[in-house]
Amino acid sequence: MFTLAQARHLVATLRPRVDELILLRADLAELRVDLADHGVSVLGGLAEVKAREARLHAIVDELHGHGIQVKGIAPVLLDFPGERDGRPVLWCWLEGDSDVRWYHRLECGFAGRRPL
Repeated sequence: MFTLAQARHLVATLRPRVDELILLRADLAELRVDLADHGVSVLGGLAEVKAREARLHAIVDELHGHGIQVKGIAPVLLDFPGERDGRPVLWCWLEGDSDVRWYHRLECGFAGRRPL
């Protein structure tokens, strides 16, 4: 369980990892398109795809290791289990947000997000 302050602190602390994940995601998309269309990419070949995939999975595993729920990587969506007004909630951070600014009840999912 995270307090809102703890979730915000983790987002700030782990931001370099999330930024790396975003870059890896973009590199992988470009590599896959180039390799499929031309068989070659300025970013490398199959070995570079595998290396970037491995690094991306390592970052996701690191986030999980902190107790963060990674709900998506395109865009990056992170949930932090917590409690608000005596109810279980998920504090939400969505790629592009400057901070944790949303929450939703467990049973409501992303569609039930509310601003803090």
